[in-house]
Amino acid sequence: MSGGWNTIESDAGVFTFLLNNLGVQNVQFEELLTLEPDALATLYPVYGVIFLFKYPTDTPYTSTDKPLDGTFDRDASERLWFAAQTIQNACGTQALLSVLMNRDDGEVDVGGPLREFRDFTMALPPEFRGEALSNSELIRDVHNSFAKSSPFVDETQRTGGETEDAFHFIAYTPVGGTLYELDGLQPAPISHGACASMEDFPIKVMEVLQRRIARYDLSEIRFNLMAMVRDRRVTAREIGDMEMLAREEQKRRDWQFENALRRHNFVGFAGAVLKGVVDMKLKEGGEGAYEKWVEDAKAKTRQRLESRKKGGGGEDIEMEG
Repeated sequence: MSGGWNTIESDAGVFTFLLNNLGVQNVQFEELLTLEPDALATLYPVYGVIFLFKYPTDTPYTSTDKPLDGTFDRDASERLWFAAQTIQNACGTQALLSVLMNRDDGEVDVGGPLREFRDFTMALPPEFRGEALSNSELIRDVHNSFAKSSPFVDETQRTGGETEDAFHFIAYTPVGGTLYELDGLQPAPISHGACASMEDFPIKVMEVLQRRIARYDLSEIRFNLMAMVRDRRVTAREIGDMEMLAREEQKRRDWQFENALRRHNFVGFAGAVLKGVVDMKLKEGGEGAYEKWVEDAKAKTRQRLESRKKGGGGEDIEMEG
């Protein structure tokens, strides 16, 4: 395999256009700000949800015996698409595919490339499906095209005892009348019981998510939930809601703009702006303006420090225009 997988954001615009660039038709993501089933039900039809959470470090996460909630369905991977996670940073796209690959073509048009990938990998066990995903140049290149631009690289190594929090994506989707949790770090799909129809899905999945979040400390609020739904513009056209259609079209334009900003490296632009500001200051001040500018800034800094030493408190920091 050539190249690696970069981290992408949990963002509805990122995931929607990632799907579009993979050839998927008439599907989008919507971010959910509540665990109320009605909020999810209003987005019908809903194909599944993707949940982002802090990876626990104080208790074992994976288990070969029994998950914390639900039961392992070890035979399910023979009839649904489930892949073991074999590489870092790919869990967002893997969760997305865990929903998408389990939708019948009658529900979602996944497009030719992903249909071929699904047909090929369904004959493989979960660990080899994960390897096939990790080695897919098409999926990896599309995934990486939505990674944030990182103009600076920290070459230093952390020597302290603290480690950064890790986060993980998983998927929940109804397949064959059962609600499944699809998490590539677990040994098998996790069944959460009967889910007879798409109409039942919002209530069933929100109950599972509420139990999961309740296991965290009350101070932990870093969760994100996104629903994979039919393109809302299609729904707007079907019901003749032109106002809704206009909102959804504007949302797509906003997403495109935001995704373009994510990919752009603004270091050169910022440098040019700073250079222009300095040149302007020098022209305004004439000869010796630069030295005077620096000395004035030093004097103001000394004044603030002396004020604080005298107990005067910290005065507001002025922005030099």
